[in-house]
Amino acid sequence: MNPFAPAHSPFDSQTDDPVLRAAAARIMDGQRLDRIAAEALYFRADLHTLAHLAHTVRLRLHPEPVVTYVGDRNINYSNICVCGCRFCAFFRAPGQAGGYVISRDEMARKIDETLALGGTQILLQGGHHPDLPLEWYEDLLRWMRATWPSLHIHAFSPPEIFFWSRKFGLSVTEVLRRLKDAGLHSVPGGGAEILETSVRAKVSPNKCTAEQWLQVMEEAHHLGMRTTATMMFGHEEEPRHRLDHLFAIRELQDRTHGFTAFIPWTFQPAHTRISVAPLPAPAYLRLLAVARLVLDNVDNIQASWVTMGPQVAQLALFYGANDFGSLMIEENVVAAAGVSFHMSRSDIHKVIRAAGFTPLQRSMDYRPVNPQPEV
Repeated sequence: MNPFAPAHSPFDSQTDDPVLRAAAARIMDGQRLDRIAAEALYFRADLHTLAHLAHTVRLRLHPEPVVTYVGDRNINYSNICVCGCRFCAFFRAPGQAGGYVISRDEMARKIDETLALGGTQILLQGGHHPDLPLEWYEDLLRWMRATWPSLHIHAFSPPEIFFWSRKFGLSVTEVLRRLKDAGLHSVPGGGAEILETSVRAKVSPNKCTAEQWLQVMEEAHHLGMRTTATMMFGHEEEPRHRLDHLFAIRELQDRTHGFTAFIPWTFQPAHTRISVAPLPAPAYLRLLAVARLVLDNVDNIQASWVTMGPQVAQLALFYGANDFGSLMIEENVVAAAGVSFHMSRSDIHKVIRAAGFTPLQRSMDYRPVNPQPEV
């Protein structure tokens, strides 16, 4: 018997709701949720029920008592951006004080430090810089690959890639192919926010649409690159839009099978131009659990300790998450919004072990890497 498995029916107290009973039965039978069932669970099931169902699915996919994480660092190569997204506290407009483009010396220092700490990957992202040519990015990738051949380069985002496609008059496929040839290994799921175009038109009107974000990811998958998918929620969307987002990811994954993981986190409003109260932990856990139930074709769900803190991230391990995200040696964008949690490798291991699991460092595509010292 698996000691982590739920031991009782999740609907002992909700037998008067036939739609919820039917939705739970579909989950327990290993069947796919349709939109009606997903809405019933997201809007009407109690939190403990969602935890039970999501943890059941997590154990079905990952029965071993292991929680994974990746050793990486977020490096923002530039904060200069023409988008002006209302949710972003990090960017600087062209010509504004505080704008920068990273130097090779600074990049090298950050990468060397990451490798010395047992990291294996760099997540490289920046703003929509109006003046850097595509060759600048290609040269950067070639230099990184030549200097650190073992480093996994997980870089850029669909909005950046689509921006370059339009700016340089190239197809999305050609931009991706050139970046891949220069050294790009995989594409992170940044810039997804909410994959509903009317919402994006309000919060990030100068960024690619939902359909264009999905197009970039589909083209990356067709070129053999793996990617992640994200969701930033709790700003100006409605709850139904979050389900739109999940079903859009699931539909694309059915076609390409290119997503390795899904990572949701809550919007952090400080220093931004969107005035809302941050969503509380139960709202985050509810969405996380429903994501595990809807995304039956995405193997891994990541907890977000960077935005939610270690205690809530630990709880997330019983709401469908099987991955603790990243060592995150450096993070700037969320920190610019006033949220700053820090965890060493030892801290991550302690939190995972306290939840009853074994920590395991992994690569972007979820292969185990050599154990690293707990520093």
